Amino acid sequence: MRDIFDAIQRSAKRIKEAIDVKDIGYSQSENSSGETQLQLDIKCDMIIEEEFSSVLSVNTIASEEKEDAMKFRDDAPYYIAYDPLDGSSLIDVNLSVGSIFGIYKGGFDAKNMVASCYVVYGPRVEMVFAENKVKLYLLQAGDFEFVKEIHLGEKGKLNAPGGTQQNWQPYHKEMVDSFFKEGYRLRYSGGMVPDLHQILLKGGGLFSYPGTSDKPDGKLRKLFEVFPFAFIYQKAGGDAIDGANDLLTLKCAHVHDTSPCFFGSKYEISRVKDVYAGK
Repeated sequence: MRDIFDAIQRSAKRIKEAIDVKDIGYSQSENSSGETQLQLDIKCDMIIEEEFSSVLSVNTIASEEKEDAMKFRDDAPYYIAYDPLDGSSLIDVNLSVGSIFGIYKGGFDAKNMVASCYVVYGPRVEMVFAENKVKLYLLQAGDFEFVKEIHLGEKGKLNAPGGTQQNWQPYHKEMVDSFFKEGYRLRYSGGMVPDLHQILLKGGGLFSYPGTSDKPDGKLRKLFEVFPFAFIYQKAGGDAIDGANDLLTLKCAHVHDTSPCFFGSKYEISRVKDVYAGK
């Protein structure tokens, strides 16, 4: 696992340099979700592929920017699914973006997840790595230095509702509004990594991306985004569900499968379960 952790750190440093200097114009190609790729998306994907290709314990990688998984070694134990630059469309307005990594042992399945990690590229570059505990690291003078362990409170104060409101189900909108009536503060940048990072570091709250009328199975991808953050939130003392079920009990038939998802403290997730019961 140490070699994978080191590869993620090397990738993060190179991606930070690419963000600072690379042309962010659009390419002529689309990713697996039909989104036009930025030159920076492609560059970051190549950086991570290069770093993991030299790690002898990595069997296969799967990227949000690649249609299919890429095998390196038949006899290696680890499978890595990653989103090389989540929220890349926010780069041109200088908002925080991130990279997400799910680390699986023996195959791409939620039950096989053994660790996960994300990196935030903002005013500071921070990394959160979860295995048995959730640990925060800060990039300083070229190296990632351990800062602290992260623990979620029983109840938070932040509400980050994703998706286009006109496509929400009425009961979902009522739930979101009810949190605001309790005094929760809106925090939503359009980037999954910075929003979930803020909730983690501020002690709790709710991030929601429900099934909607235009995307009933949700928008966020299980292997690259949903499972990694579910693992982190659960290890930090919170919870993560699809409305009713633990996200880490869900099956994944294809590397680009999606799911509705809710991440938060125990209190907020219990409220989601009450609202979504029987829906």
